[in-house]
Amino acid sequence: MKVPKVTAYFWIVKILTTAIGEAISDDLVNRFNPVPVVLVAFVAFVAVLIVQLRATRYVAWLYWTAALMVSIFGTMAADVVHVGMGIPYLVSAIGCAAALTGTFVVWHRTEHTLSIHSITTLRRELFYWATAAVTFALGTAVGDLTAVTFRLGFLASGLLFAVIFAIPAVGYWKFRIDAVLAFWFAYIVTRPLGASFADWVAKPHAAKGLGRGDGIVVLVLATLIVAFVGYLSVSHVDEPEPTETV
Repeated sequence: MKVPKVTAYFWIVKILTTAIGEAISDDLVNRFNPVPVVLVAFVAFVAVLIVQLRATRYVAWLYWTAALMVSIFGTMAADVVHVGMGIPYLVSAIGCAAALTGTFVVWHRTEHTLSIHSITTLRRELFYWATAAVTFALGTAVGDLTAVTFRLGFLASGLLFAVIFAIPAVGYWKFRIDAVLAFWFAYIVTRPLGASFADWVAKPHAAKGLGRGDGIVVLVLATLIVAFVGYLSVSHVDEPEPTETV
């Protein structure tokens, strides 16, 4: 299997990648022409994904690099739909939710499972990364919807999604809800959770942020990600186990 064990480290690094994906996307799109930036991000995403797909086992740095590229490209794609095409966040959120539902339905009908630890074939891995990409686009739209359209602001949105993120954990440990359902619920929410806090720190005071800038946010988050992934690469504490069914 080529997906890591679901531990606290998984969720920490996942949230960090969603946060840095938001900051990198915003920084690049604001500095350069969005069209070539998105095209370059797409090419980089495909290149890294091909390397990940060709790997024969789970490699921490490779998996998380692929996750990072999904974060960056998924964020850019959702932003382009809103900024470039003028589609409201509510419409794009509904569209992404429908796309994600469709992906889950096709995946389950084809493989009869949505468990990430049943990913032992190329087709299942393709379903996994396709789902991941759609969750990032959905999370981007939903996060912007609450912060901008509903005018909650980035901090309030981050706190809201932090509470929502805790729901599947409580449900799984206290009420024994389905593990696969709990996982994907939490996985989807990590995107607006990380991005909301990244925006809160980076955006100017006029936008209800702390005004630290996207560059500083990227630098800090990149340092944390390198540290965590380096630890995982050395310790192997998140190595997948063949008997896992979550």
